[in-house]
Amino acid sequence: MPDSNESQATPANPAPRLIWLAVALVLVIVAWGIYYFAYYRKPVSTLDGFAKCVTKSGAKMYGAWWCPHCADQKELFGFAFQYVNYIECSPKGQKTENDTCKQAGVKNFPTWQFYDGTRLEGTLQLKELSGKTACKLP
Repeated sequence: MPDSNESQATPANPAPRLIWLAVALVLVIVAWGIYYFAYYRKPVSTLDGFAKCVTKSGAKMYGAWWCPHCADQKELFGFAFQYVNYIECSPKGQKTENDTCKQAGVKNFPTWQFYDGTRLEGTLQLKELSGKTACKLP
């Protein structure tokens, strides 16, 4: 006769299932973290404060999407350019000047206009913008 201990089925061990669930949860959290920090979150630039100050000072940049000097100016600011008061003077896909820029008397790109009404044309170094707007560079 079989032993009474042998006839009873041993219950399945739930521990491996919990381990796989924990591993899956950790993988989901890590994947979300990579997505958030690499793709979703806006990059922070050391020039953010400077760009915000330039805008707050009343300075604005007139430019055109096709202008290589405007691209150079934007590149100097990097991600911080999003905080610069920028006026696009040319409709996308066209090399014409819109009415806003015509009325402002913009002839060349980029053109910087400052709070006191003065203007400078061409790509300006950040140090020049700092001197003109009294904004401190980092």
